[in-house]
Amino acid sequence: MRYFDAKFVSAYGLIKQLPRSEKTEIVFAGRSNVGKSSLLNKLFNRKNLARVSAVPGKTATINFYGVDDVYFVDLPGYGYAKVSKSEKKRWGSLIEGYFKDDRLVGLVVLLVDMRHDVSALDLQMVEFLIEYELPFIIVLTKADKLGKTKRYQMLEKIKTDLPYSDQIYIIEVSSKTGEGIEEVKRCIEDVCEFE
Repeated sequence: MRYFDAKFVSAYGLIKQLPRSEKTEIVFAGRSNVGKSSLLNKLFNRKNLARVSAVPGKTATINFYGVDDVYFVDLPGYGYAKVSKSEKKRWGSLIEGYFKDDRLVGLVVLLVDMRHDVSALDLQMVEFLIEYELPFIIVLTKADKLGKTKRYQMLEKIKTDLPYSDQIYIIEVSSKTGEGIEEVKRCIEDVCEFE
């Protein structure tokens, strides 16, 4: 897969704007400020294709990037406290509406910040993905920010807190050092090969 050829395709702020799904879609989901844009940029080996913001909750649209014959879909981050209730509701309906829109979802990459406990919203997302039988992996971001002992402790705690963690593929990743990036690419390519 030629990640470096990735191009921004389009952004949609309302579900009714979404075009029909005609290509495999690799979907990136997670809380606001979890590092979705940084991970996408690392995968694409580009600095600023996906906009990285210092302000959490900035991605308020569903953003599509094209790589070969696949779309990489960046969903709005969920759970950011400093946006209005109406904006939160719009994001929630965007995320839920996306998944209920009969999309050609090849894989959902669910990002969880390794420095923090799994949130209620993360658990809700995992349960949603399981209920709708959507294939997914969990990527634990910001792994480089933890020392060895703390990192091991957090990994064990996250595994304890996640339902069915023994059946979920979990990858520790750092968008800064590149750790885990090749593993994420392998998961994506495995899915795309079978489409």
